[in-house]
Amino acid sequence: MDRGKSPILAPRHDDSSRVGKPQSAAEKLASLKARVAAAVGSSKAKTGINITPHPATVSARGGLNVDLHPALQDLGQYKLSKTIAPKFATSIGNARPQPEKPLPKTKKQLDLSGPSAEETRANPYFDNSLGGQTATLKNRHSRQLVFNQKGKYIQQANALRRQAALEAMKKRIAESSRKIGIDEDLDTEKNYIVEAPPEIEWWDEGLVDGKSYDVIGNEKMLKIDSVDSIITEYIQHPVLLEPPQEKNMPAPKPMFLTSKEQAKLRRQRRMADLKEQQAKIRLGLEPAPPPKVKKGNLMRVLGEEAVKDPTAVEARVNREIEARHQAHVEMNEDRKLTKEQRHEKLAANQEKDAAKGIHVMVFKINNLANGSHRFKIAKNAEQMALTGICIMHPRFNLVIVEGGEHSIRQYKKLMMNRIDWTENSPTRIKEGTKAEALQDWLKAEDEKGELKDMTLNKCVLVFEGEQKSRAFRKWGSKVCETDSAARDALTRAKMENFWALAKSMT
Repeated sequence: MDRGKSPILAPRHDDSSRVGKPQSAAEKLASLKARVAAAVGSSKAKTGINITPHPATVSARGGLNVDLHPALQDLGQYKLSKTIAPKFATSIGNARPQPEKPLPKTKKQLDLSGPSAEETRANPYFDNSLGGQTATLKNRHSRQLVFNQKGKYIQQANALRRQAALEAMKKRIAESSRKIGIDEDLDTEKNYIVEAPPEIEWWDEGLVDGKSYDVIGNEKMLKIDSVDSIITEYIQHPVLLEPPQEKNMPAPKPMFLTSKEQAKLRRQRRMADLKEQQAKIRLGLEPAPPPKVKKGNLMRVLGEEAVKDPTAVEARVNREIEARHQAHVEMNEDRKLTKEQRHEKLAANQEKDAAKGIHVMVFKINNLANGSHRFKIAKNAEQMALTGICIMHPRFNLVIVEGGEHSIRQYKKLMMNRIDWTENSPTRIKEGTKAEALQDWLKAEDEKGELKDMTLNKCVLVFEGEQKSRAFRKWGSKVCETDSAARDALTRAKMENFWALAKSMT
């Protein structure tokens, strides 16, 4: 055997077979990496995989021309696949072609960024008033620092303190003037601001095509013969409504008869009743009534009995007369209403009277020092089912009453005719009350204990009219020392203007 031709038995002339000097750690690592790269290159060549080796790798093999273990290979250079290809040709030929697996589809992530500003502006259905900051693209500018001057807030605080002190001073002046009574002489009349007339009235807006009356001269600006005019050829018939004043009209009174006509009707009615009674007596339905004996027909009815014993007959006639009179009285008593029935009937009539319409009267009285006058004013108002108030004031007194027409008319007669306002009587103090509780100007006596002179006292009718409904729930009286207290009492019923009207009357 030729040793020189045999590659196995021939001597090795490579650098690895030589025995040299011991290498350092770095050199050993470099040689190890070179071997691994060489082994990887040889394995790729055997399997037939055409992979371009890394340019930095150097072919290296281990001892006895054996490939290195895969764990010693450089991980950064190459990675074997999980399926190792067969090394023999028969296995390669018999192997079935593996279908290529499709790559898994990657899920498309949801885009949450939203439309851009240009797309938002180009959208014809986008409302700019509802858009956010992305729709408007407003550039934010940093605000500059604004420094407050020294003493700014101190001045504002001082101004607020001065304003509060001024308001407090006004309140103190108003309270002191109210206590002293200065506000009685103050002019409390309201000054109403009169508004300027409009350019065109509302009832002419549908007839004029403009905002003022300056275009009336132009016929083209008038909406009279135009299509959109409110004036048409059609006639509108309004709905018939019952006039509201008819419900307050009194019922028609029956026609009164003369005395002769009344007597004639009475005779005819009594004659018909007598004939009906006689018919019942003939038929035996009723017994015949006893003869009606009077002192005038005594001798004609009784005849012989009256002649025989005139005294007994006269006594009998007197008893019959007394019995007939007693029956007549009892019949009237049965028809008479009781006290409760009379009150119910009066209340029903007063309600009917008030249902026809509420009338109002306002009286001004100079002085109400006489207690009997105050009693008559209140008592008659309660009895006539009137509501209202009596304001007693040191200067003058105001009486406001409201109720039905009949009650108001009777109360007017009381105030204007029946009561003598010039008379005066001593003050009467009820039991359980103190005389000091009554004000001096409401007492009938003056400081000396004598009766006050009321010759100039009088009652004046301030107002008379009708209103829709009652303003007061019941009758009452109130003592007011000042004008403001009197106005407050009338403000609840919205009648404070009557106080100003009565005050202005001389």
